[in-house]
Order: sequence, then structure tokens, then C-alpha cells
Amino acid sequence: MTLSAAEAQRIFAAADLVVSEQDAALAVRRVAGEIADALSASHPLVLSVMGGAVIFTGQLLPLLRFPLEFDYLHVTRYGDTTTGGELSWIVAPRANIAGRTVLVLDDILDEGITLAAIKRRLLEQGAKDCRIAVFADKDLGREKPVRADFTGVHLPNRYVFGFGMDVKGAWRNLPAVYAVRES
Repeated sequence: MTLSAAEAQRIFAAADLVVSEQDAALAVRRVAGEIADALSASHPLVLSVMGGAVIFTGQLLPLLRFPLEFDYLHVTRYGDTTTGGELSWIVAPRANIAGRTVLVLDDILDEGITLAAIKRRLLEQGAKDCRIAVFADKDLGREKPVRADFTGVHLPNRYVFGFGMDVKGAWRNLPAVYAVRES
């Protein structure tokens, strides 16, 4: 369900700032350095998970100053809803996975079900190594089926939006992260 412009503005006006634009930029720079240290010699295949990872990917890739191959995939459990459903593979990577070091980029590690499925599938397709970088890891207070190898920021267990994450289809484009105000 898509929000009207007025409803999207109302949600934004009442939202709490969780990660500032400056802190988001610093987190991306730090993650880029960690990725470079770990993967610069491996000529990795970098896969961006659409559409949430578009902001993170767009800011991260120019900071990775080593040879890499880029592709994307589109897998979702959410669509325009706020609760996860059945996993849907919309677009699989075109690049050959077999024998490659693969780095998956995503906006958020929430429950981890989607990223665990992506990692499992890439390893089944013959990736020799599969690493995960997320802009944000949400603290759910419980174990997740997958861990990120590189994490930008840690978020509280609230409904967040901005920096690639949306609220009912809106506000992916924000340069900072906000949380929907709890009633």
C-alpha cells in the first residue's frame, strides 16, 4: 500500500531522527575501509539487493578503489507491506557466481531471513565465499539466521525509514535514518 504525499509528510514530521546524515556518511566510509582491507585482493563480485540497497550501494561503490565486478539481484519478502511474507526472487544476478568471492550489499539486516536465503543460494551456485555488508543491523534482542560481515550502524528495534529503507513505499531517498514515532 502506497502512502499519499500528505500521509508520508505526516509520518516524516512526527518521526524521530535515529542516524544523522553525517553519521550515515561516516559509517559508509568506515565500512568501505573494512571491505577494502578484507576483499581488495579478491576481485569480488559485488551484488546489490534492490531496491533498499540503492542508497548504500551508490555511496559505497565509489569508495571501493579496487577492481570489482558489479551486478544486482532483487529478492523481497515485503513488497509494500511492513511484515515479511514468502520470499520472492524477482531478478537473479546475471554474473557467473561459481568460484567467486561475492559481496552482497543490503540496506538492513532485520530478521535476516532474506539475507540468509540469498547467501544460501549463492553458495549453492558455487560461490567460494559469500560476505554480507549492510548499512544497518537492527537489534532485535535475539539470534538471527545470518550475520553481516560488515555493518555501518546498529539500530534500535523500531520501524525505521530513510537511507534506502522505506515506510509503505515512501522516504527511501532520505540521507538519514528516522524511526516512526511510537504511539
